Amino acid sequence: MSEKRPTRTRRGLFARLGERAAQLAYIGIWAGLFLLAGFVSAGATFVPFFKPDPPMLPAAEPPLPPPPARVLEAGLRLPAKVVGDQVRPAVGGRFAPIFWAGVNLGSSVPGQEPGALAATRPDYDRWLAGMADLGITVVRVYTVLGPAFYDALREFNLKNPTKPIYVLHGIWIPREDRFYATKDAWDPMVVAAQKKEIRDAVAAVSGHAVIAKVPGHASGIYNSDITPWLMGWSFGIEWDPEASNGTNLKHRGMKPYQGAYFRARPGASPMESWIGSNLDYLADQQARYGWSVPITFTNWDTTDPLRHPDEPLFSEDLVAIDATHLQATAAWPAGYFASFHAYPYYPDFLRWQRSYQTYRRPRDGKIDPYAGYIHELRQHHKGMALMVTEFGQPTSLGCAHYAPLKRDQGCHSEQEAATNVVDMMRDLKDEGLAGGIVFMWLDEWFKFTWNTIDYELPHQNRAMWRSVFTNEEHFGIIAAEPGPADKVVLDGVDGEWTFPSIATGTGSVTEVAATSDAENVYLRLKVAPELWKHKRIVLGLDARPGGNKGLPGLPGVDPAAEMAVVIDHGEARMHHAAWIEPLGVRYGGFSATKKNFLPATWGDIQPGSGVWQPIRQILNYPYRLPSTGRMNPTELRDASLMPWGTTDPASAAFDDRHLIDGSGGVLEIALPWSMLSFADPSTHLLYVVAPNPDDAKVVTTRRIDKLGIAIAVEGEPLLRTQGFTWEGWDTVRWHERR
Repeated sequence: MSEKRPTRTRRGLFARLGERAAQLAYIGIWAGLFLLAGFVSAGATFVPFFKPDPPMLPAAEPPLPPPPARVLEAGLRLPAKVVGDQVRPAVGGRFAPIFWAGVNLGSSVPGQEPGALAATRPDYDRWLAGMADLGITVVRVYTVLGPAFYDALREFNLKNPTKPIYVLHGIWIPREDRFYATKDAWDPMVVAAQKKEIRDAVAAVSGHAVIAKVPGHASGIYNSDITPWLMGWSFGIEWDPEASNGTNLKHRGMKPYQGAYFRARPGASPMESWIGSNLDYLADQQARYGWSVPITFTNWDTTDPLRHPDEPLFSEDLVAIDATHLQATAAWPAGYFASFHAYPYYPDFLRWQRSYQTYRRPRDGKIDPYAGYIHELRQHHKGMALMVTEFGQPTSLGCAHYAPLKRDQGCHSEQEAATNVVDMMRDLKDEGLAGGIVFMWLDEWFKFTWNTIDYELPHQNRAMWRSVFTNEEHFGIIAAEPGPADKVVLDGVDGEWTFPSIATGTGSVTEVAATSDAENVYLRLKVAPELWKHKRIVLGLDARPGGNKGLPGLPGVDPAAEMAVVIDHGEARMHHAAWIEPLGVRYGGFSATKKNFLPATWGDIQPGSGVWQPIRQILNYPYRLPSTGRMNPTELRDASLMPWGTTDPASAAFDDRHLIDGSGGVLEIALPWSMLSFADPSTHLLYVVAPNPDDAKVVTTRRIDKLGIAIAVEGEPLLRTQGFTWEGWDTVRWHERR
C-alpha cells in the first residue's frame, strides 16, 4: 500500500466485539462459532474476547524459542495426521483430537488485484492477532503469498506456542487458462507449469525459496519455515466441469495413476488420475524436506461424486471427481482427506432435491437442506476425514441467489450472516466432519458475481470501488471500507459535514451539501423538522441525456432526470427510467439472442418514454426441473429499497447496508454508485444498456462529469442544485472495521 495505514480501526462483521451493550449478543454468536473447535483437546487454550491492555514492550525482545518437536513416523516428521475421520495436530508427542474452525485469507486488499499480493507485514501481524482473538485454529490460503506472510506466521506461532494458528496451504493451477482452452489437464504445458508451482510452494513453506518476480505471482526470498504448523496441503481449484469432462474424454481408457505416495484406485477417471499424480508429486517434494503433511484436493458441489436428479443445469452435474478414487500409500504416514467448498445457495439442487428438503438435522429435528447435503457427502466419504474448506454468507445489499432457510447469496445484515454461519458450522460438526473454514477474513473489492459483472466496466477497475450489489465483495469477517475513516456516518447528526453546499433554498429544504467516497455519493439536506414524515420528497438525478418526462408521480417536474429517489411515509426507494434499467432491455426479447424472460414493451425502453421502474436484480433465468419437467419462471427481487437507519457501529440499530437516516432538521442520504448506474465511478463511467444486434455490445459505457441533482418536496417548487462533481482516482485509501 502506498498510503499510510490509518491508526484508528472500527469494528465490523462478526467481530464487532467492543461496542455497546447491544453488541453483546453478537459477540456470543461469533464466540459460539469458534468454541466449536475444541481447542483444549488440541493442547491450546481459548483466548477471551475482552483482554486487558497488553503491557508495554521491553526495549529488546528475548530470542524466539525453537519450533515445537513433531512426531516422527516412517522417517518423516508429522505436524498433523489423518486419524479416522479427523485431522489431528501433533501436540506433546501425540495427535490430539480437534474440530478445526478456521478462516480463509485471500491475497488482495482494496484497490489491488489478487496478483499484486499487496498485503504487508503489518497487515499480516494485525490479522493473525485478530484471528487469535477469535480463537481461530487454522487459516487457509489459496496460493503462495509473499514472504511477509510466512515471516509473520512463524514469529506469531513461536511467540504463542500453546495457541498457534495452523495453515491449510493451497496450490493454484498456474495454467488454468490453458486447461480451459484445451480441456485437457494432461496437456504438457499444464503439467510442466503445475510441477513448478508445486516445487515453489513447498520450497516457500519450507523457508528455502528464492522466487523470481513474475507479474501476478508471489516472489522474493523465503526463509521462514512454517511446516511445523502446516495442518495440510490443499491442491487445486474449483474444477471446471467442461474442462474436467474434456480431460476424461481425451484420455478415455487411461490406466489409474500409480505413484510412490499416492495412487488412483481401479475405475478412477483420467481427471482423478491427474489430480493423484499431482498429490504424489507434492508428497515427493515435501518428503525431500523431511516432512509428511496431510494432503487434500479442492472440490466443490459442481463436481462432487453425488447424483443430483433435480439439478436444472446440465453442467452442474456433468462430471464427478471422487476423492475416494485416490489413496495415500503407507509411505505417506500423514494421510489424505477429502474437502469441499459448499455453500447453501448454489447449485440449485440444494433447493429442489427431495432428500435434502426433507432432511432433519440431528440436534433439534429442524429441516435443514444444507445439513442434508453435508450428511450425504459424509456418507459417501465413509472412512475418510472430510472438511468443508469454504462456506459463508455475504452481507451485501444485493443478492445473487435464494437459498433454503434464508441463507441467501447476499441481502444479510452482519448479525444475520453471523447467525447463519454459526448454524452451518454446527451442521458440519454434528455431521462428523473434521472442520469448517469460513470464507473470508477481509472483504475483497475485486470480486464479481454473475448478475452484476456485466455492468462493472472495465473489469480491471473493479478493485477501485465498492459495489453494494456485488455480494462477493462482502464476505469479510473484517469489513474493508473506503477512506482512512468513514467520511459520513448516517445518524441524523451532521457534525462531520464540512463539505461544500450545492444548493440553498427558502422552502422546507434550506440547504443541500454533497460529498463522496469509493462506495457512495452522500447528501446532507437541512430540512424542516422531520420533513420526511409529513411530505413526499423526490430526488431527481440526471446523469445522461434523454430524461424521462418528469419524476415518478410528478409529470413534467425535472424532466431531465432519468433516476429518482422517492421518500414517502418513512420509506425510500430508487427508481430508474425503464430505458436505462438493464433487465427490461436485455431480457425483454429485444436483444439479438431474443431472451424473453421479462415482460417489457418496445415503447417502454425508448429514451424519454416516461415509464419508471423500481430497480431490481435477476436471481435466476427460467429453468426446468429435470425430475418433474416443471418450468420455473425468472426469479427477480425488488432491489429499490434504500434501508433506513444508522451506520454508526456504536448504535444498537447499526446496519452497514443502511442508506438513509434523519433526525430533527437533518436528513442524510447515501446514494451507492452501483444504484446510480455507474460502471466505474473512479473514471466517471456510467453503464449504458441499449438493444444491439451484437449481444456483446448491449452494455457499453459513457463518461460523465457531473451528476445533476434536484429536490421536489410535495406542494413546493423544485429546488435545483448546482449538481455534484468529483475527482476520479487511481489509488484507494481504506480502513478496517472489526
